[in-house]
Amino acid sequence: MATSGYNDWRNLSKRLKEHKGSHDHITCMTRRAELESRLQKNKTIDKHAQEAINKDNIHWREVLLRIIALVKTHAKNNLAFRGKNEKVGQDRNGNFLSFIEMIAEFDVVMREHIRRIGAAEIYSHYLSHKIQNELIGILTGEIRLMIMKTIHASKYCSIILDCTPDISHKEQMTMIIRCVNISSTLTKVEEFYLTFLEVKDKSSEGLFSKIKEALVDMELEIDDVRGQGYDNESNMKGKNKGVQRRLLEINPRAFYTPCGFHSLNLVLCDITSSSTKAMSFFGSLQRVYCLFVSSTNRWDIFKEMVKGPTLKSSSQIC
Repeated sequence: MATSGYNDWRNLSKRLKEHKGSHDHITCMTRRAELESRLQKNKTIDKHAQEAINKDNIHWREVLLRIIALVKTHAKNNLAFRGKNEKVGQDRNGNFLSFIEMIAEFDVVMREHIRRIGAAEIYSHYLSHKIQNELIGILTGEIRLMIMKTIHASKYCSIILDCTPDISHKEQMTMIIRCVNISSTLTKVEEFYLTFLEVKDKSSEGLFSKIKEALVDMELEIDDVRGQGYDNESNMKGKNKGVQRRLLEINPRAFYTPCGFHSLNLVLCDITSSSTKAMSFFGSLQRVYCLFVSSTNRWDIFKEMVKGPTLKSSSQIC
């Protein structure tokens, strides 16, 4: 170990040769070679401690892989995660923890994880609602990043918007981007859902401002929009002050196409309401439906006598 400096630079080469042959230098080099050999052969003094750390790392990696897979399954199938409580082994603890307990019956890794939780050997078990939300956020971010790469690679796109109130009575606008996917071997037109936009101002100006903000957040240029599709409400399709008109004023190449299904639904509703025979026909079907649906016995008779088609209530949604 050096305790002082060296300032005789003219004799540095000679001094280095003397040092290389010294007892201290040879001893240090021998110990270094021995340590390197032990590290390669995993024969250091902390071998068992390191093996325990590596084993624990593998355990947690396997646990997280199963938790992430379960989060993906719940999200893919639109399943509720939580129940009345968040404790493993108790009743009504929700789908997520129930599935964890089911997996533990067949999987050694999760069985050991549940045992550690029950024995209070660990307190951070990564099964809480905060971890679930964090994993959902991480997965959402990764999927969104992949979608945005596809959209940016195609450059040009179309936007499709639709507004509907949610269960909390807030107006939500669904934003979908349609583009040509050139990232795969088979080039094809695809649609990608990106986000829900909470709408407070339902006027055409307010909706258009929300759209512009969303495009900026997604780093999409409004000049690259080549199509726009909405329903037939006046604030969306209006030729003078609607959203489609405001977008066309900025980008004349963003052609507007009304929703085909909504247009067809409006046509069918108008045809039905304007025809006496049609109104009588569908009215008779509705009365027949009400007759059979009001009694389980009559419904069983209907299913026994009529094979194939079934009765449905008429819809007034336009």
